[in-house]
Amino acid sequence: MIVADTNLIAYFLIPGEHTADARRIFLKDPDWVAPLLWKSEFRNVVAAYLRQGYFNLKDVLTITSEAERLLHGNEYAVPSDSVLRMVAESRCSAYDCEFAALAQELGIKLVTSDKVILSAFPGLAVHIRKFSPD
Repeated sequence: MIVADTNLIAYFLIPGEHTADARRIFLKDPDWVAPLLWKSEFRNVVAAYLRQGYFNLKDVLTITSEAERLLHGNEYAVPSDSVLRMVAESRCSAYDCEFAALAQELGIKLVTSDKVILSAFPGLAVHIRKFSPD
């Protein structure tokens, strides 16, 4: 089981530079979890693709539905105190700290390509290109 950040979820479902990495990770460990926040962040990602004309509304609705199926039943509320402690110890946003706090709470890795998160939480976060299940 891993905590998948929103970018990893997007990389998995939207073809691009990191799609092969995301699919490799999924083949190694298909049990992905995320904080409830992931859904709002993901909507922002697909909204950008929609507004820039890369996808139409039907496309983003399909991609979003696939993402929701992927994470269904694997979404967690994260305690505010855990998130804010991580905020106090890092330069990460509270949004990013939700993913890190969930990984810490569950005792699993957060898989991400976010350099700030990777730098702030080196024992907890692992780069998508370096992920290998334990």
